[in-house]
Amino acid sequence: MFHLEPPSPDQQLLIRQALNEDVNTRDRDLEAIKEWLKKEPHLPDTWDDTLLMNFLRSCNFSLEKTKKRLDKYFTVKAVVPEFFSDCDITRPELQRIVNAIEIATMPGMTPESRRVHIARIASNDFENVDYNDCAKIIFMLGDIRLKVDNLGSAGEVYVLEGENFMLKYLVKLSPIFAKKFLVCATDALPIKVKEVHIVNPPFFIDSIIAFIKPFLKEKILKRIHFHKDVTTLHEYIPKGLLPEEYGGTAGKLKLHWDKYLAACEDFKPWFKEQEKIKADESKRPGKATTYEDFFGLHGSFRSLAVD
Repeated sequence: MFHLEPPSPDQQLLIRQALNEDVNTRDRDLEAIKEWLKKEPHLPDTWDDTLLMNFLRSCNFSLEKTKKRLDKYFTVKAVVPEFFSDCDITRPELQRIVNAIEIATMPGMTPESRRVHIARIASNDFENVDYNDCAKIIFMLGDIRLKVDNLGSAGEVYVLEGENFMLKYLVKLSPIFAKKFLVCATDALPIKVKEVHIVNPPFFIDSIIAFIKPFLKEKILKRIHFHKDVTTLHEYIPKGLLPEEYGGTAGKLKLHWDKYLAACEDFKPWFKEQEKIKADESKRPGKATTYEDFFGLHGSFRSLAVD
């Protein structure tokens, strides 16, 4: 079964300090969230304790913030089925993508007790993929990580390879997809984005940033770093946490990617169950949340509402 290298005792202490986690009260907070779920008619009555605890951690154990994020998470699962349904990695549509990319959460943690995630396009076969299916795979990997990570982290560090990202890929992106993906990733998932590193950025990187800027919080934009090569990347991330392709000593990225793909197959029954665990808008008190309400996509692209 897939697992992540757990944080050391010292790292666990850093994590708890960063996330305002009190070992004496966290179980009480967890029970409070579980009781709240039972009282919300449109939300699932029960859910996985590890996942709920990771939501608490992502919200620094603020019960009100945790409730809001959980509501968003269960809502997007209902209103964006293109991202959160049919999560079977053996489907031909998804297999076409997994052969064109490599993504992994690396073993170990940074000195700040953060997890390092790396993603890159690995072949030209990426040209004909469906971006909704790409998002589906990314969220599947995120769910696996959160399911097995029972001690949390002090934040997430993302390394994105830009060398094989071509202009024609950007042209295919729509504002609707960009906002859907970024809102789901940054507002609904229990993660704290601390650093984003773009290695070998393409010549049109300014156009990419301008495209996504309306959909990202300012604090995340300020955490994006650009690297013309891996040398400056090592100033932020120890080589022991990087694969060989980035001048590291943690083995080939493909080996870590293969482990995640095997986990996706192992978790196939779990994903099937998770598809049922979502908001039921017909039971929500007051007005039901619609796709347009959640993403602010009323009218033309030019009038996109930004959270």
